[in-house]
Amino acid sequence: MELRRFGKTGLRVSALGFGAMQLGEPSVSEAAAGRMLNAVLDSGVNLIDTARGYKLSEERIGRHIAHRRDEYVLSSKGGYGVEGCKDWTARCITRGVDRALRLMRTDRIDIMHLHSCPIETLQRGEVVEALLREVERGRVRVAAYSGENDARAYAIASRRFGSIQTSVNVCDQRSIGEALPAARRLGLGVIAKRPLANAFWRYTTRPRGEYCETYWERGRIMALTPGRQAWDELALRFSAFTPGVHSVITGSADWKHFRRNLSIVEKGPLEAGAYRAVRAAFDANERDWMGQV
Repeated sequence: MELRRFGKTGLRVSALGFGAMQLGEPSVSEAAAGRMLNAVLDSGVNLIDTARGYKLSEERIGRHIAHRRDEYVLSSKGGYGVEGCKDWTARCITRGVDRALRLMRTDRIDIMHLHSCPIETLQRGEVVEALLREVERGRVRVAAYSGENDARAYAIASRRFGSIQTSVNVCDQRSIGEALPAARRLGLGVIAKRPLANAFWRYTTRPRGEYCETYWERGRIMALTPGRQAWDELALRFSAFTPGVHSVITGSADWKHFRRNLSIVEKGPLEAGAYRAVRAAFDANERDWMGQV
């Protein structure tokens, strides 16, 4: 698995990262979670991404791979959901880091994101200052922001963060022309989320109320087709090899599914013509979804 320099942070991350959201579900057994996390590390993937809101995820990371802590870059997200604290306050940030360190059985979080923090909160500065204090204390290595649109642009322009996590996929390419060039100029690390565009191609008719409904609509407007390759291959290779992206995160509780993603990324970039065609299809229709997430 290719390791890439993560901006100016000094970290190196695998081109494919593991999103541990699904492993946080109580329906996944402890044995299965342990096998999955260790198999991911054995495969050469070194970026593990979790969040305060991912149920049992942080706890399971600590339980099953804390003994291999030096083998992976640990990324988490927070700012909310801490017992006894109001969301998006300095106290919530500090107590949230306390909790994450305890559950994940570690003395540091390599990348800690403010998770979809509203722009108004970023502008007030309280939570940003609290996160930067954690960097000064050595409990967080890189202060980061995870989100989209105006808040993402503000976070980058503030020059207070060392990395961002944002959507980059065939149906959401706005960051390619905006956030990624700005992040690259400033030396920020970039983690791409939703690289498979929520697998919108699974549905032959509009999936009303489903998480991927917006992407399904965009895919139809763009008249996307996978060509000679499978849909997941088109999507994942597009995101993983978009200039400025250092790692894409995909998650699963099924090793076969994740191994499939790994084999796709190991194929390398899309053919240049196929990449340009996907970019052109988005640019030609961008006016149709302005203002959508």
